[in-house]
Amino acid sequence: MLERIAHGNVLEIRLARPPVNALNPELLAALATAFAPAQLHGVEGVVLSGGPKVFSGGLDVPHLLGLDRAGLTAAWSGFFATARAIAHCPVPVVAAIGGHSPAGGCVLALCCDYRVMARGAYRIGLNETQVGLVVPDAIQVLMRRVVGTHRAERLMVAGAMIESEQALAIGLVDELTDADHVATRGLHWLGELAALPREPMLTTRKIARADLHAALDGFTDDELDGFVDRWFAKATQDALHALVAKLKK
Repeated sequence: MLERIAHGNVLEIRLARPPVNALNPELLAALATAFAPAQLHGVEGVVLSGGPKVFSGGLDVPHLLGLDRAGLTAAWSGFFATARAIAHCPVPVVAAIGGHSPAGGCVLALCCDYRVMARGAYRIGLNETQVGLVVPDAIQVLMRRVVGTHRAERLMVAGAMIESEQALAIGLVDELTDADHVATRGLHWLGELAALPREPMLTTRKIARADLHAALDGFTDDELDGFVDRWFAKATQDALHALVAKLKK
């Protein structure tokens, strides 16, 4: 489900669950483990990459729809644990987004330090409201800190999926390149950081990302329970089943 590729002192962690790298509990657990500090000994930076046309299609909705409440709660808890693992990574992380990145895929990218996206008709965004889900405040913070409060509100309320050029224009991604070169550009950015005095750079990074850490660490069990309650609401279930039916076509 994951591939680990060494580029000198930089590690590329590649999502490898075709066809769209849907985030099921097993992939999320593997990803959280891969970002554990103990797994990154000697690593100076990480590139998180995905498929050539889809970075990650987000949570594996067909799988989640088959779970009972306990299983669903565990699955969503695992997703937030993975987001925290990436956000707390002790070294800089680049999201190499080679294609579409909706919902959970966008969240993982927002947890990274830098986002390189493929140029073209690829879309990224938090489209939860389009399928009847609420964007939790912890996730809203991730979007607000990148694109600003007002723009984040507009995007999240509408569940907008925007193309790469617009994503660059508003700062949702930091750089565009050809799809084949997103990981290479990520390596280049990490190389620029590696040329800086190490400890001042890492300490400044930690201070700058304190709001990101606080938002994800502060997501409570009560908030998770509320999210799961809304998942099982009839309107949400209808929207999710309609999504799955659309995907099957």
